[in-house]
Amino acid sequence: MLLRPCRFIVVLAFAILASLHLAVAQGTAPAATSLVDKQQAILSQLATSTDTLEKELNQDGVDDATLVDIRLKLEGVSQKALETALAFRTRTAEINARLEQLGPVPAEGQPPEPDSVTAERNALTAEKAQINAVIGSAQSLSVRVSGMIERIATMRSALFRSLFTKRYSLSDTFSGKVVDDAKTDVGRFYGAVSSWLSFALKFKLQAVLAATLTALALALVMMIAGRRIFGRMFVADPAVEDPSYLSRLSVTFWSTLLPTAALVVFLASTIFFFNYYNVLRGDIGVFLNAFAAFVSIVFCVNRLSNAALSPHLPNWRLIPVESGPARWLVRLATAMALVIGFNGFLSTVNEQLRSPLSLTIARSFLAAVVFGVILILMGLVRPFRTHEGVWRPWPAWLRYSAYSVGVFVIAVALLGYIGLALFVALQVVVTGTILVIAYIGFLSARAIGAEGGFGESSLGRWMTEKGKVEETTLDQLGLAVSIALNVMIVVVFLPLILLMWGFQPGDIQAWGYRLATGVTIGSVTISAIGILSGMVVFVIGYFLTRWFQGWLDGSVMARGKVDAGVRNSIRLAVGYAGVALAGLVGISAAGIDLSNLALVAGALSLGIGFGLQNVVSNFVSGLILLAERPFKVGDWIVAGDVSGTVKKISVRATEIETFQRQSVILPNSNLINNAVGNWTHRNKLGRIEIKVGVAYGMDARLAHETLLEIAREHPLVLKNPEPFVLFVNFGPAAMEFEIRVFLADITNGSGVQNDIRFAVLDRFAQEHIDIPSTPRAMPPVETLEPWPSDDEKAEMEHAERERERAEAEEEKRRKPGRRGRKPDPA
Repeated sequence: MLLRPCRFIVVLAFAILASLHLAVAQGTAPAATSLVDKQQAILSQLATSTDTLEKELNQDGVDDATLVDIRLKLEGVSQKALETALAFRTRTAEINARLEQLGPVPAEGQPPEPDSVTAERNALTAEKAQINAVIGSAQSLSVRVSGMIERIATMRSALFRSLFTKRYSLSDTFSGKVVDDAKTDVGRFYGAVSSWLSFALKFKLQAVLAATLTALALALVMMIAGRRIFGRMFVADPAVEDPSYLSRLSVTFWSTLLPTAALVVFLASTIFFFNYYNVLRGDIGVFLNAFAAFVSIVFCVNRLSNAALSPHLPNWRLIPVESGPARWLVRLATAMALVIGFNGFLSTVNEQLRSPLSLTIARSFLAAVVFGVILILMGLVRPFRTHEGVWRPWPAWLRYSAYSVGVFVIAVALLGYIGLALFVALQVVVTGTILVIAYIGFLSARAIGAEGGFGESSLGRWMTEKGKVEETTLDQLGLAVSIALNVMIVVVFLPLILLMWGFQPGDIQAWGYRLATGVTIGSVTISAIGILSGMVVFVIGYFLTRWFQGWLDGSVMARGKVDAGVRNSIRLAVGYAGVALAGLVGISAAGIDLSNLALVAGALSLGIGFGLQNVVSNFVSGLILLAERPFKVGDWIVAGDVSGTVKKISVRATEIETFQRQSVILPNSNLINNAVGNWTHRNKLGRIEIKVGVAYGMDARLAHETLLEIAREHPLVLKNPEPFVLFVNFGPAAMEFEIRVFLADITNGSGVQNDIRFAVLDRFAQEHIDIPSTPRAMPPVETLEPWPSDDEKAEMEHAERERERAEAEEEKRRKPGRRGRKPDPA
């Protein structure tokens, strides 16, 4: 009875599986077909867009900005075509895997395969052919787009060269017709502006007022915030007689940058709100943009020259010139900016009004000649004066450079190369101003980042007074501020310089996109966004690890009464594991292939097997030292017989400089496996001892009080913990005392000991307290006779010779008698 239900269940299960397989097989094909159709439609749209862009590229009179815009659109088409090809990656892998499972078609003579297998293989092969066709179309479109991009690069190079090589005829430049054309253009320009003003005042007065007041409010907010933040670094204080170099740099940089930025914000906001409220029409908008650029250039040059030369405040002058020449240099620099800026504004007006070519040439020629004359006049200025009252010119290289550029611009303009002359003049004024501001900013950043530089600034002094920040922290903050300033200067000023040298905003946008998405070097792709993402992921993982360590130690193991040593081991192990995991995840988020790390790990394992145990031991020990930081660079440590200051901690060894200026290189494994004393581990607070002996018979209490007073009077001895004098022992020759004092910086211990010992000698002499000394056993001193004179010496020698002669004669007399005598039996 039980077999029938079981058989029925088995049959039902097979039927359900078969229906599911059929449904999946029927649903996969339409899904794949829909993917192919979708990507084919996208490619068709991209091909249509490419045809349109190619028509725009083939038009006559295409300018550089249009070429850049077309190139950006083509790069977008190429990126989308690549995405279309990559969309089939997963499906292609599935098809290939399934075809491998199905195997090849049975050869002749072999049993035929089921019809379902043949049908599935044919369907997969047909789908793969469709996918390959779409991928081939995407590749063809990408090749076509790449060719168009190369053509655009060639066209832009030709346009840039034509700016310098095109020569204009000056025969009709100063004829009466040019004057008539100028009068006509002035009338047309006046009519256009006056008609717009009457329209704006009659119908858009509220919108004009609202836009202007809003833009003015934004500029004021920026100025007020800048004054609040930068304070003394913004305005030169006349009361300061001798400002530091950093202060002068900061005032020059910020007093130029912030007002210029506020003015640019005001002008840009005004134009934006005018467009938002439909106040501007096409030609007036172009005129207003050109006028805003003209005003910004003149204002920036005037602010920079006034800040650097400071005609009215000689103490704040960044360049050491005299006041009279400083005023003339400011005027000439402003006049130069006026000429170039006004010429640029008139160039835009002439383009909008479609002025005659002769008028444009005459205007550009006059601007180039006036610029050259002003530059030569600046070189002729004698800005320096000696103590004898003799005026000296600029240095030779600077003076002759100004002469050369001025003469070159005038000569090139006279030859008819107006475009080249104006380009050089524009670079001298605008690019020169940008470079000078950037250079001053770099100097300010370097001065702030120098040791003690941030502490000398107004912000550093304020932080020291209010927050009691240590010098080390101030130096670290100064380094961070210096790096931030350098990055800001590069990000702000580099695009401006590129724009001045003929690059378009689209170029900078494309470079920024490539830098953000990734730059491929060989097989490695470096992406700014990827690196930042990896850093953010690692920081998040690091702080999560620290939080988990604290929670595990304080909430779990503390409540479980776990042993302190076990708790510390677990906490450190969790910390290492968490940091390592955060590092791996951060590396993966940054887009770095972890297989490279696997190769490195394999190489290390092989090296360990061939005898690199000590190297790896020192390497791991170095990592532990860097992670745990039992000592750091600058600490005073004692490792065995070595005592000195840590100079460098590397992954293999640690460099210690002894007090005899000897560098000792200790392997990191020795510092991990052996005891190391650190006098300045958490701080430099430490205790020193000075032993003093007092002779028996002296007043011991008076000696104790005197020693305690000496210890308390020293300026480097801390009041808390207070100094202490210990009566140590009754020694064999003296009563032994020990002065124990605490110092905020233990490295000053030798000097303090020296001072206290001298103070003990002085005070003990005043108090009539004796310090005994142990007597030494001295050899008896013999009485020396006076040194004999020459006559006495001659007599002594004569007496010695007589004595020797007498002894010799006595010996001769003894020998005959001794020769005949018998020997004594005793």
